[in-house]
Amino acid sequence: MSVLADVTAAVDPALRAHAVDDPPPGRFDGDHAFVLEAVYEGFLLHYREPRAFAGMDPELRLLAGDALYALGLERLAQGGDLDAVAELSDLISLCSRAEAEGRAELIEPLWEASVRRLAGDGPGARAEMAQQHRFSA
Repeated sequence: MSVLADVTAAVDPALRAHAVDDPPPGRFDGDHAFVLEAVYEGFLLHYREPRAFAGMDPELRLLAGDALYALGLERLAQGGDLDAVAELSDLISLCSRAEAEGRAELIEPLWEASVRRLAGDGPGARAEMAQQHRFSA
């Protein structure tokens, strides 16, 4: 079973009904793979095409995205890693801001910066974007 399949198995049963039968393996690995996959799928439900869910109307997609953000953040909070919770909270808000401002080119660098931060190798999305003068801190 893939990490993304684990994510679909962990959602509320009402959302599980929209899970695809065989989701792809996902894009993240390591200690935070489940959390990153949940939050990324939430982002995709809000702004792109989800990998693990289908057949939702726009309102349900938005709510499902919120539920997946919460699932990922809840898993981090249960582990007591408040710095990681703050990082992913920043990532979610910065990605939303980039989308609202029509700056989709920032999305992938934001994800990369957060993944590096969670791996202990980098300042995180907010600090990196401010340092590059792409977003104000």
